[in-house]
Amino acid sequence: MPLSDVEPQLDSADPAAQLIAYLDYYRGVVERKITGLSEEELTTSRLPSGWTPLELLTHLVHMERRWFVWGFLGEQVPQPWGDHAGGDPEAPWQVPDGATAASLLAALHEGGQRTRAVLTTSDLAERGADGGRFAHEPAPTLAWIGFHVLQEYARHAGHLDVARELADGATGE
Repeated sequence: MPLSDVEPQLDSADPAAQLIAYLDYYRGVVERKITGLSEEELTTSRLPSGWTPLELLTHLVHMERRWFVWGFLGEQVPQPWGDHAGGDPEAPWQVPDGATAASLLAALHEGGQRTRAVLTTSDLAERGADGGRFAHEPAPTLAWIGFHVLQEYARHAGHLDVARELADGATGE
């Protein structure tokens, strides 16, 4: 899908269509924030918490896959916590060896295609599959998962706004 630099203009009574539009939009915001940063800026933290833009991008790729593929669909995914050091969900974010901004952005959009397919073929009231991410807890509905992932994107896009402004002064969407 083409990236839009304006908030989705879709005004639909279909919540799945709204989720798809906004998730696509925020993936585009993330891409615009990442694109244009030098390798040094991508791998340097300017924040007390210590995360870098490339680490945040890695987190978003894994986060969406954890919720929709491993969580909702119940499919096994390689290294579901691969965005965290040692695969420990409580550990700081890390970038896998060999990952680049380009490869991570491609993975981000591939994950978006998978998410779009889930949201267009499943009922939002359906609960995630038993097993996978939800092996030891009740699985939430697809609607809850979708809105959780949307808030993750919105929050982290705001974080990238700050990181980008500190890196090179770029502001806005």
